[in-house]
Amino acid sequence: MRARYPLSLTIPVGITAVGAACVAYSVGIEARSFRLRRVTVPVLPRGMRPLRVLQVSDIHMVGGQRKKQRWLQSLAGLRPDFVVNTGDNLSDPEAVPEVLDALGPLMEFPGAYVFGSNDYYGPRLRNPARYLMEKASGRHGLNGNPPAVGAVHNPWEGMRDAFDAAGWVGLSNTRGRIKLDSGEEIALTGLDDPHIKRDRYDEVAGGPERDADLPLAVVHAPYLRVLDAFTADRYPLILAGHTHGGQLRVPFYGALVTNCDLDTDRARGLSHHEVDGHRSYLHVSAGCGANRYTPFRFACPPEATLLTLIERP
Repeated sequence: MRARYPLSLTIPVGITAVGAACVAYSVGIEARSFRLRRVTVPVLPRGMRPLRVLQVSDIHMVGGQRKKQRWLQSLAGLRPDFVVNTGDNLSDPEAVPEVLDALGPLMEFPGAYVFGSNDYYGPRLRNPARYLMEKASGRHGLNGNPPAVGAVHNPWEGMRDAFDAAGWVGLSNTRGRIKLDSGEEIALTGLDDPHIKRDRYDEVAGGPERDADLPLAVVHAPYLRVLDAFTADRYPLILAGHTHGGQLRVPFYGALVTNCDLDTDRARGLSHHEVDGHRSYLHVSAGCGANRYTPFRFACPPEATLLTLIERP
């Protein structure tokens, strides 16, 4: 005779089982299901050939993540015109050599980079529900919160030196240029991470350099104050990361949080940002990693993006 269990017991057990299966899937399968997103953006002057830009972001490397390293290395086969790294390469102070090994083939191409908070500081264990609480209160990172105390400092200087030695242009509150093999010149303006209040827009204000073939704006965390400033200065395209696309998305609904003051509808992918009658394209990468203490992704696979820039209409 088959045993029967009361409904009051069956429902909680079922919910627990479903929850456990979702966690196992998000950690063991989706977090390792790397994807390439392809996006076309009409921002080039008339008559200019299409350019292919590979954006990598939020690698959050932890020692031993061999599959992630091999996947990043394989992206060199795309043969982009140039690479933009929008930060948060680390989630382990010991992982700098593995980041450099993973990005080594990409560092053969022209490139530029900014850093995020996790490049400077090691991750801390925190309750994931705090992201929802911070969204409700409008307090994100150090923006409105007390300064971090007792943070682990990552050895980011070695990573910076390796990027610089490869010819990648550092864009922490500064401008830089990339000269492509085909002759085009890209003028880039970048900011240090707004999530920890390291951005200094006054040091780069004034708008794009008009003598370049294309100006681009680059930042790790897409806070609205930064997007407003870049858009008001008429940058045609802003590249950012940080949000992880929400990291945990609800199917048919989308992201619950962005970990900054950007709205959840723009947590990943291509969108517009408008201010004072001006409009810029904004591309937010969902990134290819996660904090080592929250190593899950759900309905939001890890990614890099190949942006094909084409002529404006």
